[in-house]
Amino acid sequence: MVDIKYRNNTIADFIFQLRKERNLSFSDLEELTGLSRGVLHKIEIGETKQPEFKTVKAISPILLVPYKKVIECYIEDENRVDTLLEVLAEVITCKETVSLAPKIALRILESPNKGTEVSLERLFNFIQAMKDDSLKVELFKVIIRYSRWHGIMPYLAKGLFQKYLIIRLDLKQMEESFQEGKEILNYTDFLSHEEKITYYIRMGLQAFAIKKYEECIKLCNEGINLENRDTALKARAYLAMINSYSQLKHYDLVETYLDVFERFEYDFVAEAAKITRAITKARKKEYEIAIPLLRSYMNELSSKYKISIATELEIYLQTKDMKSIAELLEKEREFLPDSPESPHTNYGIGVYYRQKGAYQLETGLIYEGIQSFVLGMNAFGKINGNKEREECMNQIFTYFLKSKKQFDLQYVSMLKEVYNI
Repeated sequence: MVDIKYRNNTIADFIFQLRKERNLSFSDLEELTGLSRGVLHKIEIGETKQPEFKTVKAISPILLVPYKKVIECYIEDENRVDTLLEVLAEVITCKETVSLAPKIALRILESPNKGTEVSLERLFNFIQAMKDDSLKVELFKVIIRYSRWHGIMPYLAKGLFQKYLIIRLDLKQMEESFQEGKEILNYTDFLSHEEKITYYIRMGLQAFAIKKYEECIKLCNEGINLENRDTALKARAYLAMINSYSQLKHYDLVETYLDVFERFEYDFVAEAAKITRAITKARKKEYEIAIPLLRSYMNELSSKYKISIATELEIYLQTKDMKSIAELLEKEREFLPDSPESPHTNYGIGVYYRQKGAYQLETGLIYEGIQSFVLGMNAFGKINGNKEREECMNQIFTYFLKSKKQFDLQYVSMLKEVYNI
């Protein structure tokens, strides 16, 4: 790369320096770029102050500066929103220039050629159509900052909402994204009716995933009260509330809301209601009802619900039913999912392995028990379940303290690997 001192770093300067360094005529440039010498000459002498972007793209491959530098210079004086959107569409496809996307987005919003609301709407719609979620988040941040600074509440609300819908999907940042999502509570009046429903229910489902059960109930109730139709999302809101009441040990409310939940006509409802009723009986220590139900459901329900049944291994541990535990462990391949994605499923896997580990230690299978605890801790780690991981460690150390068995170096290595991951 030739080291050149530019006058003002404009496209005209780049053309001038290129011709000077390579001793090119306008005819030469015409042949190299496919652009007419008249067009090139007008740009260099400053007569064309805002060349079309397609013209700049045609010139850029032969210029003596990186393409990113060319784009940076071009957008300095470009105020046409249509053109800036064209540039934005270009830079997000190129690894070299993608970092310029937020700067171009801001230029679009600052353009004096369009009203602010119009520019915000066009940029917002552009971002919505993009595929790259991480880049969408960065561009929504531009909308959020600009809208906050200029007091444009509708787009502040919409930007925060769309950003939340993306960041909540990161299982390792669920607590952080939930806290960010709570800011939207201040701006719900600026969301559409449908956006409000989605916001409250999605936040409610996330609150359940991070064990904020009372907040889950409150948020889901808000969404349910706004939704007049029977939708799958509304049904899931009821299920999250039911499971939250179960965790809070309000079993009468669980059974009351189950009656409502069962009226929804979605594939997942019947099975979810069955397993929830059985688990509720188990939590109420009505084992004579719960155990037969759980056993029968292990055979008849679809695989995605079997992990919920398996986590009730605790029933067998409490009742010292070692035969039933052994039978359940033999069916492990039937209910452990291959690629768990949801926080609820990862949590269930963690609970299952923790309970399996406790059973194995109890029966003298120490190495196998530590292995199970490690698998449980890995599952909890996927959802940042630090408290659950600590509980696993406490169970292991409590066992060795009570049994007075030696804690071998190999166990230390196994547990250390969990934290390295």
